[in-house]
Amino acid sequence: MFGAGNQGRSGGRGARLRRAAALAFVGAVLTGAAACGGDGATDGDKGGKDARTDGKAPASTPAEDAEDAASAGPGESDTSGTSRGSGALSQRDLTALAFTDNEKIGKYTAGEFSLGEPQGEDYTADPAACQPLVSLAKGATAFDPASEVHRNVDVAEEMVGTTVAVQLRSYNGGGAVGVMKALGAAGKACAGGFVENRAVAKGQYLKVEPVKAPDHGDEAQAYRFTILDVKGTLKLYEYLTVVRSGATTLSFRADILDTKDIGKVPEEVITAQWKKFEAASTR
Repeated sequence: MFGAGNQGRSGGRGARLRRAAALAFVGAVLTGAAACGGDGATDGDKGGKDARTDGKAPASTPAEDAEDAASAGPGESDTSGTSRGSGALSQRDLTALAFTDNEKIGKYTAGEFSLGEPQGEDYTADPAACQPLVSLAKGATAFDPASEVHRNVDVAEEMVGTTVAVQLRSYNGGGAVGVMKALGAAGKACAGGFVENRAVAKGQYLKVEPVKAPDHGDEAQAYRFTILDVKGTLKLYEYLTVVRSGATTLSFRADILDTKDIGKVPEEVITAQWKKFEAASTR
């Protein structure tokens, strides 16, 4: 949270500096948010629906999902440029499937993150079972990616606008399936809210709701997050969509530096990345 594009991309320096100033303000508003809240019984009922209608997740209990995910076994991290294990793409191959620097997607422009991976290992959740909703970085689940690529997508000229963190990860063995099961379990178990922790800030998630997922890949899940500011007066909204195709996941996390509800991850961004991934991976 606090802006999917909060680490910026290499281009659009002037716009990025203005966005950084706005981010500093939003971070100050959210810092020190209260501990985990929400009516677990009420919101949990919403998250417990069959997500093949709302978010395309299996209609099983969180405990069953967690047990199934763990049984698939952990993956190994490998960024050496070679494929290892069953179906994992090499770093080179995965990079070829991702948006390129300065690639245009309608009004949006893609670029590399200037400060490395967004939503990385320094993002944690309380309770820990909610971690997959915060980040799918190494250590978030029992399955570490063998390769991963991260892109920031936004409108460079806009100081306050929608930003999307697009993250592709490929896994050994059944890792990708396990990640999706862990994500589905977290979506159900954490429907009533949780706390996201960073080095200098906390964010209180009031609600996690499954929303309509795109019809791409082998399976997909999508969520809407409602987040409360420190004063308890402003509600912020963030969206997460994750698509699995074979041993690879495509993650899209969208937000805006405003109280506006953007409604979903921009369809043009998801569609463009999926088409590029699908076309190249089927050659």
